[in-house]
Amino acid sequence: MVVMSGMGRMLIAAGAFLVVLGLLLILGGKLPLRIGRLPGDIYIRGKNSTFYFPLVTCLLLSVVLSLVLWLFRK
Repeated sequence: MVVMSGMGRMLIAAGAFLVVLGLLLILGGKLPLRIGRLPGDIYIRGKNSTFYFPLVTCLLLSVVLSLVLWLFRK
């Protein structure tokens, strides 16, 4: 029964994550700060090329995912 309880919690967490992700995709254009276009992301546009590196977005996602995984380990 312990295995099934852990599996159930994992499925609920995955479902909640998918709901939040879906809401972000639907409402993403209406938010004041767009994920992937945060201040601090590197964006260089030249004549014939463009370089984009989402530095702050990567750091923010890393912190959020680390906190979520830390909470589920407890």
